[in-house]
Amino acid sequence: MSRGEPAALFERAVGGDRGALARLLSFVEGGGEPSRAVARLSYRSEPPYVVGITGAPGAGKSTLTDQLVTVVRSGWPAVAASDPIPGADAEPVEQIAVLAIDPTSPFTGGAILGDRARMQRHATDPTVFIRSMATRGHLGGLALAVPDALRVLGAVGIPVVVVETVGVGQVEVEVAGASDTTVVVVTPGWGDSLQAAKAGLLEVADVFVINKADRPGATEAGRDLRQMLSLGAPTEWNPPILETVSTTGEGVGALWAAVAGHRAYLRASRLLESRRAVRVEKELRKVLAARIEARLDVVAGSAEYKEAVEAVREGRADPYEVAEALLESS
Repeated sequence: MSRGEPAALFERAVGGDRGALARLLSFVEGGGEPSRAVARLSYRSEPPYVVGITGAPGAGKSTLTDQLVTVVRSGWPAVAASDPIPGADAEPVEQIAVLAIDPTSPFTGGAILGDRARMQRHATDPTVFIRSMATRGHLGGLALAVPDALRVLGAVGIPVVVVETVGVGQVEVEVAGASDTTVVVVTPGWGDSLQAAKAGLLEVADVFVINKADRPGATEAGRDLRQMLSLGAPTEWNPPILETVSTTGEGVGALWAAVAGHRAYLRASRLLESRRAVRVEKELRKVLAARIEARLDVVAGSAEYKEAVEAVREGRADPYEVAEALLESS
């Protein structure tokens, strides 16, 4: 078996070879049979705990993620649903990974992949794995490869993954579908409540962070968030609203404690299992949609399709009629 084959790479990645892990993720991004081979190896394993970091561009998400990595390495704080357990030891976190999802140019297909530049102080830490992934134009800033990448990271023994996504407006709420805990980052002067409601932030946030809290307007931002949350339907989990200054690390420890509290709540209420079941169902639908689209591309390249286009253009048939005929013949 070649050292470059997925099975061999997977074995080396489990043993701590970060180069092999990077190669596996390249297979995942590339798609095709190598990607399927990696999926077969990784989907039998327990997924990692996924923390999604999302918010508007310029909110300081990358710098906040960089600070969070340092705090996570100290371990999961000992919590019951929300309160510390006196005398309890923290649960260690031996490794952590960061997936930084970058926007893809609609013209060249390229991505800046610049988030790693803000995390250079972790570059030589063997317990931290940082990977930039391009969105490939996928709506919501999450590539279809992200669920498979998360599974690979969990399968090689990384228990916690932070997914830091591009801030692209309302569609950014898709990050919640890939995360166990979703952290929404806002800043002082972030905008009115109507815009937040339109963006769906209230629905997806498990934890709110007002970053750059050393600037004027942080108190008002917190007040607006609390007011909006009070207008929503009562829930068992009330998203905490925290203040951080990512450039100094202020408040990042409290953020990690809030994430740990939400994790404890999900476990105690068994919502973690149900959320992950919904996630798997959505992942399967995405895979099915991708396979159907691939078959559609084959149909669209056929002579019958070109004839059908001409029939519709000339008014000899309607699109629904020819679509049914093409589906039946494919």
